[in-house]
Amino acid sequence: QRGLAAKATDLEALKGAVAGCEACALCETRTQTVFSDGTSSSGVMFIGEAPGAEEDAQGVPFVGRAGQFLTRIIEKGMGVDRSEVYIANVLKCRPPDNRDPKVEEKALCAAWLDRQIELVNPRVIVALGRHAAVHLTGKDQSMGRLRGQVHRVAGRPIVPTYHPSYLIRQEGSSSFVRTKKLVWEDIQLAMREADLDPEPK
Repeated sequence: QRGLAAKATDLEALKGAVAGCEACALCETRTQTVFSDGTSSSGVMFIGEAPGAEEDAQGVPFVGRAGQFLTRIIEKGMGVDRSEVYIANVLKCRPPDNRDPKVEEKALCAAWLDRQIELVNPRVIVALGRHAAVHLTGKDQSMGRLRGQVHRVAGRPIVPTYHPSYLIRQEGSSSFVRTKKLVWEDIQLAMREADLDPEPK
């Protein structure tokens, strides 16, 4: 994968290479690969862990309930259109039954994501959920330990925060408001890194 990824001179070429990937068993159960959504015009790139059922069906990341929640964060919170941020996942194929990504799957898919990040060249990456945060920062810690700060990897700022699906699971509970506030603090942190106005509109 590393060699194939390096040969891709633009995102369209990389997307084509990813579509033909058969490096792990996920190629046997996917409907299609899920490459990206949006553009990097705002300088912000969101990276989640893996596609779900809706994403596998449509070939677009974050289009299910978690995606709708993320869209609200982007458009109502950040004040930018969803099309102005770049959205991707660590894995480009859906794990069966939405199980957690395996270590070897993440390792095999890493070359695609690394090249994707190079080509997008965002001013800041927001890592959504622990799987993405640990993968991107290289720090095997809890989300509580990882969030609330900017991690710099090869000079690139990474801001981990809770995954939208985690927030959805908390809706209606006493901890929901607190978690939502923490996510907004992380988003403001990322916006400052991208030179966007972090104040509520």
